[in-house]
Amino acid sequence: MPAKSILQADDIHRALTRIAHEILESNRGPHSLILLGIPTRGVLLAHRLGDILSTLSPDSDIHVGALDVTMYRDDLYSQPTRPTEPTSIPTDIDGKTVVLVDDVLYSGRTVRAALDALTDIGRPHIVRLAVLVDRGHRELPIRADYVGKNLPSAQGERVNVNLHELDGIDSVDIEEAL
Repeated sequence: MPAKSILQADDIHRALTRIAHEILESNRGPHSLILLGIPTRGVLLAHRLGDILSTLSPDSDIHVGALDVTMYRDDLYSQPTRPTEPTSIPTDIDGKTVVLVDDVLYSGRTVRAALDALTDIGRPHIVRLAVLVDRGHRELPIRADYVGKNLPSAQGERVNVNLHELDGIDSVDIEEAL
């Protein structure tokens, strides 16, 4: 089965804009807000969300950073070795609202690893999760607070998120896994 296009650049921008509005509404503004992207594409999406939030709340500092979860994963023994990426926490997270940002929510294991990594850094007041695509098939009791697109999928399918900064195009495609 060839890849089927699910979202294009305009759809992704619209979804991120909606998520930004939802974040501001549920947080009652941008105060004490920190966006932490999970590498690789989650970091890019967090920066895009930060830009949108800065446009919506121009008088506020929107803190955006990266949280590498590689060493907290529970599947290191079964996955090919991947290099760690930098963790960049822009400000103290204690007592703040932290929004974890990732591209695809699938089993929930990456988010579990992110929560473990976060507790080693500090104690946020509240942690929220924003994802561009939620494809279901959870293995852990984790759900996203902000979702760009719910995409029911089969176990044998793969969701590919392409972002202009890395891939030269913005799109979300679904295809049969090899």
